[in-house]
Amino acid sequence: MLVNEIQRWGNATFSAPASPGALMACEAQLRHRLPDHLRRLLAETNGIESEYGLGLLWSAERIAEDNDRFRNSTVFRQLYMPFDGLVFFADAGNGDQFALSLSGNHEVFVWNHVDDSRMWVARTAIRYLEDWMTGALTV
Repeated sequence: MLVNEIQRWGNATFSAPASPGALMACEAQLRHRLPDHLRRLLAETNGIESEYGLGLLWSAERIAEDNDRFRNSTVFRQLYMPFDGLVFFADAGNGDQFALSLSGNHEVFVWNHVDDSRMWVARTAIRYLEDWMTGALTV
C-alpha cells in the first residue's frame, strides 16, 4: 500500500480512502480521468495534511472544486495562462500549487501564483510527496 510507504517520510494525517463514487464525481466535474498515480493515492487516502495543516494531497472533492474554480474564473483567465492541461492536487502553503500534467507521463509541476510560471518538480505524485515530506523539494 502506498500509504504505508508515505507514512515513513514524515508526520502527516491521512484521511479515509476516497469512495469510488467520489473519484467518479471528481472526474465528471473535471471532465477527464485522473492520472493513474493520483487516482491510486486517493483510493487509499482522500487527502493528506502535514502536521501544520498543509494540504500535501487534497481530497477528491477539493481537487474537483479548486480545478473548476481555476479553469472557469474570469479573473484567473485574465491574469494567467490556461489551466486546462493541469490538475491541481496540493498546495505549498505560500500560494503556489502543485499540479499534474494531463498529457505525456502526467508529471508534477509547481505553479507560481506570482509570475504564473510552471516548473517541473517530480515524475509522479508519489515522488512529489516523498521529496516534499523529506525536504528534498522546496519552493
